[in-house]
Amino acid sequence: MTVIAAIVAAAILTLAGGALLAWAVERFRVEGNPLVDTIDELLPQTQCGQCGHPGCRPYAEAIAAGEDINKCPPGGQETINALAELLDVDAPSLDAEHGHEKPPMVAIIREDECIGCTKCIQACPVDAILGAAKLMHTVIESECTGCDLCLEPCPVDCIDMVELGRLPTWPLPSDIIATDRAQ
Repeated sequence: MTVIAAIVAAAILTLAGGALLAWAVERFRVEGNPLVDTIDELLPQTQCGQCGHPGCRPYAEAIAAGEDINKCPPGGQETINALAELLDVDAPSLDAEHGHEKPPMVAIIREDECIGCTKCIQACPVDAILGAAKLMHTVIESECTGCDLCLEPCPVDCIDMVELGRLPTWPLPSDIIATDRAQ
């Protein structure tokens, strides 16, 4: 009888806690800023930090608060123009201090050179790199935003950035060159 009473008491407490949590979520809900949401939708979602913010959402919040709209190299002039139209301001050119505009890029890992250190996995803001310690890694092309953040931590320099849509065919030209040199 004591065990049944304990189970019933635990169930009642669990239900009461869940109800209290549901009430608190509704009561203390923080509504999003529609302007920030719209600005964020216009940004390229690379999460690269080139704008000086840790991701696109924080930059969108800063723009809504009055920060310059020309700090996003991955978005380029097209994004700056869209932001200017949204905010009804003149479209400045890209601030060169934050980088230069380039076509969309994607990372590729020369897997035969990868030592499996996992440093690129840790650096990737969108979890586009698969692999495990001491095993080769690979990039999920459809998830990669081309942010370049995986390049610097790689101790063996086995990651290349290539223009999206122009991925090399296998074997890579560097593989062929290495094979020719070995012969």
